[in-house]
Amino acid sequence: MVISVLKGCGTALFTPFKDGKVDVDALVKTTERQVAAGIDFLVPLGTTGETPTLSDEEKLLVYNTVRAHAAGKPVVVGVGTNSVNGTLANMELLKEADAFLVVVPFYNKPPQRGIYAYFKEIASHTHKPVILYNVPGRTGANCDAETTLALARDIPNIVAVKEASGKMEQIRTILARRPEGFAVLSGNDDDTLTMMQDGADGVISVASNVCPAEMSAFVQAAAKEEWEKAEELEARLHPLFEALFVEPNPIPGKAAMAQLGLMENSLRLPLVPALLETEELMKNVMDALWKK
Repeated sequence: MVISVLKGCGTALFTPFKDGKVDVDALVKTTERQVAAGIDFLVPLGTTGETPTLSDEEKLLVYNTVRAHAAGKPVVVGVGTNSVNGTLANMELLKEADAFLVVVPFYNKPPQRGIYAYFKEIASHTHKPVILYNVPGRTGANCDAETTLALARDIPNIVAVKEASGKMEQIRTILARRPEGFAVLSGNDDDTLTMMQDGADGVISVASNVCPAEMSAFVQAAAKEEWEKAEELEARLHPLFEALFVEPNPIPGKAAMAQLGLMENSLRLPLVPALLETEELMKNVMDALWKK
């Protein structure tokens, strides 16, 4: 599949575990649920998927399972590491994916010229679309607007940015000056409405794991500039957006998915299951969401 423009609602998929292994049955169930709910594209093997804890064999298993049940939806895989060689190895392993999501290198704390050089090098090794993922709260390094715009302008197959910095002035600069065809996607569910009102193209969502139909409807309304409807849907969803991050993602989300009977509440160390108060919060938030 050739991705010309990436937009709409994509889901950053959880990786289900059972007895210490990837739970393929649960992954099939959750992937098919996403497709049935109208999600636009699927994003396995990102932060939400606990990818640093997966072996290469498990990464392939997750990708192949999602691909087999995606019903033609684009599959964008997370491949980023904090080294060029590590990222390229993941790209080779997952070379059948439709596009690559590449996080700003973490831990190293590169300067802006290092971020630029890193993404230029990565993109030169593939003809497939590359999505820059800026999440300084996890990586310790922010890709600023000028660096993002330079990459968007200079590197044809860097086609989008997933912006999770929460820096609205920075995001608005990117939106105002981006080249034609370069997509800007929210990386935070609770920033999505504001960003789409400013011209962004969609979201790569955590919340859509829990409520894909509601998230899809919300993003579709925003894309059509049906702002009253979008604002009403966002108001319903906002308590879930907040609850999903009362502990580090994906801890609360996996508790919610277990309550829905979609997967076991199982994570890999150093992540641990949710606190009891988080489990109760997730139950209450979901009860309220579906009562309305």
